[in-house]
Amino acid sequence: MKLKIKTMNNDNTSSGNSWERSMLEKLLLQVYQEQRRARIWKLVWRLVWLVLLAALIFSAVIGKKDLGATKEHTAVINLSGIINNYEDQAQILRDGLEAAYKNPNVKGIILRANSPGGSPVVSNIAFEEVRRLKAQHKNIPLYVVAEDVCASGCYYIASAADKIYADPSSIVGSIGVIGGGFDVTGLMEKLGVKRRLKIAGDNKGMGDPFTPETPEQAAIWQQMLTDIHQEFIKSVKLGRGERLKEADNPDLFSGRIYTGVEGKKVGLIDDFGNIYSVSRDIIKAPELVDYTPQESLSKAMGRRFGGEIRQGLQQGLEQPW
Repeated sequence: MKLKIKTMNNDNTSSGNSWERSMLEKLLLQVYQEQRRARIWKLVWRLVWLVLLAALIFSAVIGKKDLGATKEHTAVINLSGIINNYEDQAQILRDGLEAAYKNPNVKGIILRANSPGGSPVVSNIAFEEVRRLKAQHKNIPLYVVAEDVCASGCYYIASAADKIYADPSSIVGSIGVIGGGFDVTGLMEKLGVKRRLKIAGDNKGMGDPFTPETPEQAAIWQQMLTDIHQEFIKSVKLGRGERLKEADNPDLFSGRIYTGVEGKKVGLIDDFGNIYSVSRDIIKAPELVDYTPQESLSKAMGRRFGGEIRQGLQQGLEQPW
């Protein structure tokens, strides 16, 4: 009987050791798997950073590519998108023009315009820079070729060129200034909401959609728009000169848009053409070389990330509640 009990104790001890060994093996296997997974992810992130570094170096090299060895050609600089400080079309045009003018093989420059306009300040800066650089290199013609649209601030810049070409269906003009906002004071009254706004200066809160606008403030806004409009008109007249048929078209500076066909009749454009016909038939250098400064990788990634956020917010707002 004692022998039998002793055998059972031995069996229990053996079973316990086997269980402990099994648990230890599982634990060690899990630790090994976790360490292996961590090493894999560490390697992946190193590869990601290596790719990003290589892309930055490649972008820098491509952005500074040497165009001096190219044979006679026409330089093309893109003027696109909404004109604003973030895109900074003035900087893009200045850098592109300076690079093109430095190349002795450039026989002419085309600004390929496709923009609805934007900031009057950036437009004026670009206008002045184009005129300054053009005056320093009078032997190299500078033309604007409007594609889908070259309106408002875009046309502001285009008027600095020697000539403007467009497609018969292009949209040009829109020589005017717009500013707007919302007045929700009526809605606030219906909801019983009152605005508590503390200001120092009678017009400090001007433009606040939650505060009623006074006649004096409305007059100030209108005068501001009128002043900006007059600067716009002055620059267009300076650039286009007698080619504008203002006497026969009193609404030329009313802010209306024109097709290419109408724009040619009123003097907003000089003739019909595209980058290929202008480079081939006017400049006599059909080979096109893009001198538009390359966007940095960080800026491109920021733009993409920002676009994805805006798209996500828009989709979220469009969801039915």
